[in-house]
Amino acid sequence: MTHNALVLAIELIFVYMAGMFFLSLMKKDNSIVDIAYGIGFIIVAWSTLLIFGNHTFIQLLITGLITIWGLRLSIRIYLRNKGKPEDFRYKKWREEWTWFKTRSFFQIYMLQGLIIIGISTVSIFINSSIHTRLPNTIYSTILVIIGALAWVKGFFFEAVGDYQLSTFIKHQTELKARGETPAKTVMDEGLWSMTRHPNYFGEVAMWWGLFIIALSVQGGIVTIISPLIITFLLLKVSGIPMLEAHYKGNAEYEAYQARTNALIPWFPKKK
Repeated sequence: MTHNALVLAIELIFVYMAGMFFLSLMKKDNSIVDIAYGIGFIIVAWSTLLIFGNHTFIQLLITGLITIWGLRLSIRIYLRNKGKPEDFRYKKWREEWTWFKTRSFFQIYMLQGLIIIGISTVSIFINSSIHTRLPNTIYSTILVIIGALAWVKGFFFEAVGDYQLSTFIKHQTELKARGETPAKTVMDEGLWSMTRHPNYFGEVAMWWGLFIIALSVQGGIVTIISPLIITFLLLKVSGIPMLEAHYKGNAEYEAYQARTNALIPWFPKKK
């Protein structure tokens, strides 16, 4: 990973996230940072590829996979949030924080930008590396295949999990609109019967897949930074802990927790 590629990525993401911050002030809605998140990875991947890359197979593969992931994520969040008020997390912070604008700039937008840079280590490294020709050994070829399969599995879990959840929420909304009481309020079917967070498992699997692909390149071990950051964030910080705290005290959800793994898919425990 060249110093120049890293500096470029930092500069671009700073400008991008600062722009999103000012847009949020105009809209009075910090939820737009969730839409901007996936696009930020695409900006880093393509800018480093176009300026520093040799457009090798590995560079195009990783940049392409990140583009597919980032676009799907941003489009989904945009459609989910369209016409709705600010997300409950940001609304709560808006009510609780003093110096709200300053804290938002640094604690939401600049922090998200820093996270994007950290997780983008894999694309910054690969796209600025001079050792990214086609895999020329059986070992490197196997790594690319395993990594690509892991990414595909992760994409399946994230995309299908999101679709199943959206369908469930839509059905719940329709029942309430007709004055009917839903039989249950917790999604525990399909992929959600094997893990409480199939979308988060998918995201983790995709970034570990990209890391495995990067291992086929000399020095690729450094890109382990990417999956480690995303795994830590989803397991310990803003992913599972924050979402499940929202359901604290919900008896139905607590029963779901008791029988279903938090992240790694597995057969549900017997009641």
